[in-house]
Amino acid sequence: SCNVLSDQDVRCAVKAEQTCSIRQVYGCLGCSAQCGRCARTIRRIIDEALGSARPASCNGRAQSS
Repeated sequence: SCNVLSDQDVRCAVKAEQTCSIRQVYGCLGCSAQCGRCARTIRRIIDEALGSARPASCNGRAQSS
């Protein structure tokens, strides 16, 4: 079943928690990946939201999980 996450939900999770991985976003939103179809969109939103403000814990890498 789909988690039905909105772009706004993901952006809020990224900004509030400075999450840099898809897994962290799911955790912040109290769910886990189902089919994974939203993973690319979540990754794009993370990259857009953090931009150059990526936390040091991300080590400048794009993390998918």
